Amino acid sequence: MDYRYHCYIPAGNGMNPLPFNPCSLLDFQLVRLGAGETWSGSSGDREILAVILGGSAHFTVGGEKFAAVGGRADVFSGKPHSVYIPYGSDVTIEAITPVEIALPSAPSDLATAPYVIEPGQVASGRWGAANFGRGYHQILTEIAQPTLPARRLIVGETFTPSGNWSTYPPHRHKNDNLPAEAAHEEMYYFRVAPAGGFGICRMYTDEGYEENFTVRDHGVHMMPEGYHTVVSAPGYTTYYLWFLAGTQRTQGAHEDTGLSWVTKTVPMLRDLGH
Repeated sequence: MDYRYHCYIPAGNGMNPLPFNPCSLLDFQLVRLGAGETWSGSSGDREILAVILGGSAHFTVGGEKFAAVGGRADVFSGKPHSVYIPYGSDVTIEAITPVEIALPSAPSDLATAPYVIEPGQVASGRWGAANFGRGYHQILTEIAQPTLPARRLIVGETFTPSGNWSTYPPHRHKNDNLPAEAAHEEMYYFRVAPAGGFGICRMYTDEGYEENFTVRDHGVHMMPEGYHTVVSAPGYTTYYLWFLAGTQRTQGAHEDTGLSWVTKTVPMLRDLGH
């Protein structure tokens, strides 16, 4: 099947771009470096959040140096370090250890200094209940980090346990109708543990288009439109880095009205779990 909204990103050393991108605002790249290797580039007219997936590196952003950023072994080993890279910035990354760095980006005209987001600034918790409960990290959001400047990017991580559903009931980000819904593009970048596992994600539109996609390491779900949801195969945990961009940074989502009744069961399911 020729997917419109799903792909697997290359995962070789150096800079790895998306093979195609249906979004007009969001983009994504993956940097992989061996210990001692260096990558240099520029943010151009985009803001970038460099999320350390695993390993550590020195960053130089527009002449400002951030030493030894990172530390977790992989995405399943604690909260991340991240570096916000403003538009118009030259960037050099020097790997201290083997390192993987996710680079979600969006257009920006925000003049601000680069900064590091430490693990202690990352909010964590649990969304949902029962078999649609999942853990999250909020890295750069207007809710959890209201004082951190960004023009468009909203970024976090979700961990979906064995056999559980995530982003359920399915929702969309189609219309600016706050506070009920906000118009945002969104992408997910996936990893799976233990190795060899998988999940399934589904996206579908109001007009009847649908894709179902096997979640494996380095899969990317690109959503300029549509409802979306993810499930982990029994025995495996799926991780995804999620990031959104729109005309503003206030979050809002519209649940599929045919499935939104499930949300009303959450208080009851939590009560039963005590």
